[in-house]
Parts: sequence; C-alpha cells; structure tokens
Amino acid sequence: MYTSLAVLLTGCFSAADTALAPDTRRESSPDAPGDPSPDAPADPSGLWVNPDTPAARQVRDWRSTGRIEDAASLERIAGRPMAEWIGDSPRERAERITRNAAEAGRTPVLVAYHIPHRDCGNHSAGGAEGAAAYRAWVRELASGIGDRRAVVVVEPDAVAQVVDGCIPEGLRAERTELLRDAVSVLSALPAVKVYLDAGHSGWIDDIGRLAAVLRSSGVEQADGFALNVSNFQPTEAVEEYGLRLSRELGGAHFVIDTSRNGNGPLEESGGEGWCNPPGRRLGTPPTTRTGKAKLDAYLWIKRPGESDGRCNGGPAAGQWWPQYALGLVRGAPAGPRAGQG
Repeated sequence: MYTSLAVLLTGCFSAADTALAPDTRRESSPDAPGDPSPDAPADPSGLWVNPDTPAARQVRDWRSTGRIEDAASLERIAGRPMAEWIGDSPRERAERITRNAAEAGRTPVLVAYHIPHRDCGNHSAGGAEGAAAYRAWVRELASGIGDRRAVVVVEPDAVAQVVDGCIPEGLRAERTELLRDAVSVLSALPAVKVYLDAGHSGWIDDIGRLAAVLRSSGVEQADGFALNVSNFQPTEAVEEYGLRLSRELGGAHFVIDTSRNGNGPLEESGGEGWCNPPGRRLGTPPTTRTGKAKLDAYLWIKRPGESDGRCNGGPAAGQWWPQYALGLVRGAPAGPRAGQG
C-alpha cells in the first residue's frame, strides 16, 4: 500500500478533499524543511480542529475570567488540528468524532490505543484484557468510523516495545498478530488512512530489526508508519531516521509527531526525560506541506498540554495541565505543580 497518498486520495475522495495529500509544489527541493514556526497560519490540508478540547475550553475560561494574554497564548494550541486518542467506548467515540469532522468538511486524526499490556505497566498502563477483547475492540472502532474519513495511528510504542524487549518474549507473537489484525481491519475501511507506530529516532538503533517487526505487524497493509509520537526528538533527526526505515521497508511513507519537539529532548543522563520534561516547546504546526515525497505530514498526535504521567510535577497520564501547556507555547519551564493556573 505504499502508493503516493495524493494518488490514493484522488481515488477515494473528491478533488476538494486534501487531507494528508502531500504538497508536490516543493518537490524540486526535497530537503526543504516544514514551516518551523508555531505562529504559522493554519494548514489548509483539511484536518479537523476539535472546538471542544481541554485547550479550547481553557481558552474560553481564561477569557471569561480576564486572563486575556494567557488565553491568546493558548490559542496556538487550541486552534490546531490534534489527534483524538481512543480507548474506552471506541464505537461511540469514533462515530461522534468522525461525524463532527465530516459535518465540518474535515478529516480527524485518531489514535488507536488499547493494545493488551499497553505501556508495559508504566504511566499509561491498561488496554484490553486479552487478545479476544482487543480484536473485538478494533472491530468496534472500525464500526464507529464506518465509511467516513479518518487518519488512524495504530498503537503508539507497541512495535518498539517488542523490539526493545519491554514485552515478555511469550507475548511478542500475540502482540504482532494483534497489530496485524488491527491494521487489516482498519485499512479495509474505504476512507481511512492507517499509520502503524514505529517509535522514534532516540529509541531503536537496529533499523533492520525494527523493520522486521513492523512487517510482522502488518505495516505493508498500512499506508505507512508514524514516528516520534509523544516524544521530543528533533524533526531533522526523525526525518533522517524515517527515510532510513522507509528504504528498509521498500519505500514506505510516514508521518511525524511534531507537537512538542520545538526544543528537542531534555538533555540529561538517565531518568524519565520523555515524561513532562521542562523547558520544551511546540514544534512544527500540523501540515501536509512537507516538501518530501515519503513524508506525508507533520501531525500533532500527542495533544500539547496533556500530561505524560505522574512525573516532573504532572497529573495522571492524559490529564490536562494548563501551566505545562503555557510552557510549551512560550518555551519556558512549566512550573513545579500539576494543575497550577
């Protein structure tokens, strides 16, 4: 399925539908970078902006209480298309999100995040109770999407956890079988583009091994792979890594999460530098104008301002943390306490 996404979209949607269709006007300069400024105008790619995210609600609240400057700053998050993470109630949530997006003439980005033994029992532990429950969950998700448009990122970290040994050896075959099933079911939907998560450039060094597990997990049935989800690796490094992995996979396309990588990763020795690190900044705004043939889009898959877990002063994983969000906008430390502000 490693066909140009622009060609695929021509077959699936009308000429006006451009979500995740790479801009070809800059292909004469394949190394031209994406727009690095979070102040750049919203991309006309057709991706959906949810008007009721925690960031959007925070903007409305701060405006009503006179925090006009803070509200204006937070608009740089609230006004961008961001992914919707699907866990519980997949049919209802997917149906509601895709219907709302369709009514707006836009395409939502969804994250399927419910694989058994998710996050290896760490900050985002959970997921389906077993293989049968997960297969049923995937079909509920697919039923909720139906024939409406969506981009689906499949199971952040799930493949890389197999490669790095986080998942016990006795569960690895089941993990790849479940991922293959999920990719197959979701790719069969008529208006869905699927990207299987592949970790990031600071995680797995053995590209050949990663590619082998991606193949076992069904990447060749997908529209490509996703990189840097919820992480902070610099865009340039992730692009180079993605192109190497693409070549290993016979030309696969990919997308990059640039939601919080404007300052790169926290430079430290050991620890949990990936978990609410201070001093980070928003990265390249969501866009399909990458100027690179294999790189389909920069996306905001991790929602800026939502915690990575109870670390560095943060609340539980996925919880909204307004002061950290302001830190990402302003490129400054978020402050010592969760929920402050």
